[in-house]
Amino acid sequence: MSTHTYTEIETPVDGGTLHAGVWEPAGAPAAAPTVVAIHGITATHRAWAWLVPELPGVRVVAPDLRGRGRSNALPGPYGMARHADDVAALAAAVGARDVVVAGHSMGGFVAVVLAHRHPALVRALVLVDGGLPLSLPAGLDADAAMAAVLGPAAERLAMTFPDPGAYRSFWQRHPAFTAWGEDVGEYFDYDLEPVDGVFRSSARLEAMTGDQRELFTGESLLPALDALAVPTTFLRAPYGLLAGDPLYAPADVTAWAERLPSLRWHEVPEVNHYTVVMSPEGAAAVARELTAALEDDAPPEAAAPRPAGVRARQD
Repeated sequence: MSTHTYTEIETPVDGGTLHAGVWEPAGAPAAAPTVVAIHGITATHRAWAWLVPELPGVRVVAPDLRGRGRSNALPGPYGMARHADDVAALAAAVGARDVVVAGHSMGGFVAVVLAHRHPALVRALVLVDGGLPLSLPAGLDADAAMAAVLGPAAERLAMTFPDPGAYRSFWQRHPAFTAWGEDVGEYFDYDLEPVDGVFRSSARLEAMTGDQRELFTGESLLPALDALAVPTTFLRAPYGLLAGDPLYAPADVTAWAERLPSLRWHEVPEVNHYTVVMSPEGAAAVARELTAALEDDAPPEAAAPRPAGVRARQD
């Protein structure tokens, strides 16, 4: 029996419409609590499909960020503040208030800035291997570090594939996905878009390049971290994007936890930067933290009726 009913919606934002997925809990009251889930730098809202079954009774609302997925026609400029305002517009459109926000990778950066720019919206944050500035290796400036960390992603966004099967094959060879299932394949099917008889990732290269500097420089993130007031949990993946070195060293995360009184952290064992959300084990760990935040003393938000400007599509 399915735990949720899934629909896709379009919400008006600056420059067009933001696409999102909404998972409504089966048989739950109208006042079911809401988790807003924000994906990473080249991902889509479907990255949260593993999380949803772990949250029975909870509504999950997840956007395709500007420049990605079915929101890839939205124009720049990009940046964490722009994404945060888009997510706030989505939350308002679905009547979400007093929410717990999950952010994976770059989505963690957006989540922190969202809590800063829209404090009445956010009850707590769960940052999943993202949301804290990435350390610059000795001798590298931000541009060189970006090329080292995100270069493979940039190369992929420039590639084309003859059919969805070829895109699946590309990812099946990726070291991060040693356990391949149809759910993983369906995620990558959604990421594709047809262009001139071939297929490519729906993420726009200009969106990635427009956002990536903030992962190191923290232009809007650092003020948001300095003002961080909501309970925040950071979940660290011990392996990185290529299933090798992690994005965050334990010492770096510990230093941030010592600096920020509202931040605590722990490691999710045996996952990499992708599988910390895109696997049953990773999703279960994220769900435990979200459930704990939802069960805090703050009252759950009540779902308001969807305004007429929000267009829904049943998947």
